[in-house]
Amino acid sequence: MAKAKKAEAAEWMYEIIRTPHVTEKATMGSANAQVTFKVPLEATKPRIKEAVETLFGVKVKAVNTLIQKGKTKRFRGQKGRRGDFKKAVVTLESGQTIDTGTGI
Repeated sequence: MAKAKKAEAAEWMYEIIRTPHVTEKATMGSANAQVTFKVPLEATKPRIKEAVETLFGVKVKAVNTLIQKGKTKRFRGQKGRRGDFKKAVVTLESGQTIDTGTGI
């Protein structure tokens, strides 16, 4: 029974951490032991922290989140809108690292 519960926990953790958000600003955060991830809009800070600690085997110091509003863009004269998404900036304890270039 305990193994089935652990498998369920791992499944929701993979849904919380969608992708690493790789931008110039997010890359500069790696100097301060920070990693940025895209997460669902419903994700909470404690669940993000638990997922990162379990999946990557690191100790998390803090989690900051923000909702990035989607931009209005044009494509061939048609208006469109990018979707909103949530970013989580995860600060790791000193000496901890996550290599976002490799898969989980």
